[in-house]
Amino acid sequence: MVITLVMDQYGMVENGTTTTAMQLASKMREKGHTVRIVTCIRNDDEVGIYLVKERHFPLITPIIHSHGMVLAKPDKKVLEAAFSGADLVHFFMPFKLAKVGKTLCDRLGIASTAAFHVQPENITYNIGLRKLEFVNQWIYGLYKKFFDRFAHVHVPSQMVRGLLAEHGYASTVHPVSNGVRDVFFTAPKSERPAELNDRFVVMMCGRFGREKRQDILIKAAAKSKYSDKIQVVLCGKGPCGAKLQSLGEKLLKNPPVLKFCNREELIKTIDSADLYVHTGEIECEAIACMEAFVRGLVPLISDAKYSATKQFALHEQNIFQSGNTDELAQKIDWFIEHPAEKAAMQKEYLAIAPNYTLDKCVGQMEQIFIKAVEENRKRVQNIAAEKNYLSDLTEKDIRRYRKEKLAYQERALMEGQPDYDEEYIRTVLPEAAE
Repeated sequence: MVITLVMDQYGMVENGTTTTAMQLASKMREKGHTVRIVTCIRNDDEVGIYLVKERHFPLITPIIHSHGMVLAKPDKKVLEAAFSGADLVHFFMPFKLAKVGKTLCDRLGIASTAAFHVQPENITYNIGLRKLEFVNQWIYGLYKKFFDRFAHVHVPSQMVRGLLAEHGYASTVHPVSNGVRDVFFTAPKSERPAELNDRFVVMMCGRFGREKRQDILIKAAAKSKYSDKIQVVLCGKGPCGAKLQSLGEKLLKNPPVLKFCNREELIKTIDSADLYVHTGEIECEAIACMEAFVRGLVPLISDAKYSATKQFALHEQNIFQSGNTDELAQKIDWFIEHPAEKAAMQKEYLAIAPNYTLDKCVGQMEQIFIKAVEENRKRVQNIAAEKNYLSDLTEKDIRRYRKEKLAYQERALMEGQPDYDEEYIRTVLPEAAE
């Protein structure tokens, strides 16, 4: 297949969704597919790039940049070139570039799918409106107008699938993990630095944003009975970095280490750690947590309502109440005091790790794409058949036909089944032609 991926910030490696897109592109190419990319980030090392310009907004753009994101400006000529001859277009973000691209796909008769990676709660949390639930509901409504245009939507977890069902999204939603890069399974175990031998290293990886709540880990480590031996390591970068560094230096006996890691450095950091703590309150999946446990690092995860990461808690000791620094401190202490139990959990996590290989997850995405392409082929045929059929009808008969078809489609939508296959046409036309 020829697959075009549309993603505003493709190439910004500090963004988790970008990492997902780059992994998908790489694996699809390995499978023999041709992959094109529409983005506003120049990347000379990537093949098949179709470059558009960035959208700039006064005051807002610097905030967007601070969270490792950009917004792209639609360019119909670039999009037409990127879509020409494509079997399928896959959209990663529900913003202007994707909206224009989806309209073009429909006009050209090209199959298209979308991915749901940005929860409304991510947005409201970072602009200080997280307690205003009606704002979240409003954003879900805006998103729905976009996602309901697709027959198939990919989500990275069952939790997100449930959220879309709760808000009445009509598409077929496919929960498929984004998967973990092969190197996290294959890289040899790193040696632990000698200076950490007398420390219990607790790490977390993720953007330094409000919703990630790394401050909870710092406060819990300060409350631990073993605070003098705990070393907190935070991998990432973002607008809250300076505040986290200041808080850690104020509360912790051992100042925290904050750093942005490339892939090799991240693997070494995971291998040097004793426990992975995930405090995030808004997460579609959290690949960082998966990258940790596939290398045998046992996780301790927040039970936050809008975080899918809690699905990886295999035992009661692997989960804590969101925002509860006392409980988190107690459970960190439990792991320090129970090394044998932690070692047993490590084996359990290594046992489930193969479920999250990129090959397996991308293989599932490939099947979704194949299904969408086949359905679109039928849809295009149906449109042609309908056009031919209507050409022989009177204006009165055409109006009656369209009225009956609209009623059929409305019934289908009420039943939660968007009629993208145009089943009505395939059912009615042969009968009408007799």
